[in-house]
Amino acid sequence: MPQHLIQPEGMPPTNGYSHVVAFTGTMVMVSGQVPLDADGRLVGPDDTRAQARQVFRNLQMALTAAGARMADLVKLTVFLTNMADLADFREVRDEFVDPWRPPASSLVQVSALVHPSFRIEIEAVAALPS
Repeated sequence: MPQHLIQPEGMPPTNGYSHVVAFTGTMVMVSGQVPLDADGRLVGPDDTRAQARQVFRNLQMALTAAGARMADLVKLTVFLTNMADLADFREVRDEFVDPWRPPASSLVQVSALVHPSFRIEIEAVAALPS
């Protein structure tokens, strides 16, 4: 089971992520997930929360396919096209990620994603229990 070190001594406070996650076991790398449903249709064209929920649902399905769960996440990399969407992202993230064992995370604002209507993309690393 990964060891989540949310705020080691001397490090700044966090908001929904761990500064450090240590783990052993098989690594699962998940490509960037975007707000498309199973039929390839865009979810929530102008709705950051709807897009974020679809991205997290896609992430859950990808992890399940690899034999992992959301609790096995050790790292998220989040790409937002607008930092004004940060609060909406955090609200949805907290529906899917255990706040007592959050993964390490990076969040980056980008000028665009692969489709002009995408507001968010998330890639992930998980660790299967050994």
